[in-house]
Amino acid sequence: MEFVVEQMTPIGRLRVRAMFGGYGIYLDDCFIAIIVDDRLYFKADLVTASEFEAKGLNPFSYMARGKLVTLQYFEAPPEVFEEAEAMRFWVQKAYAAAVRARQRP
Repeated sequence: MEFVVEQMTPIGRLRVRAMFGGYGIYLDDCFIAIIVDDRLYFKADLVTASEFEAKGLNPFSYMARGKLVTLQYFEAPPEVFEEAEAMRFWVQKAYAAAVRARQRP
């Protein structure tokens, strides 16, 4: 978690909260990412989910009351951990998806 937050810090003001047995990451009060079981997942929506799927990345899911729950957060592409520009690119996509989610009626 500390590594991911350190990589994201130049992008903007972050806030981290414990959740889902991991951590939720907020940028400017928009929920943009989840870290669970040492995996980073970025917020996605109808506009961006296909980009994650095209890379073979899976959504975050968990079991609740015997049912599989899948959220609109997808595994981060591996390059975000190696390239600052890649991290910035995907964080911006996640932030845009979070902003769009807030604007829906």
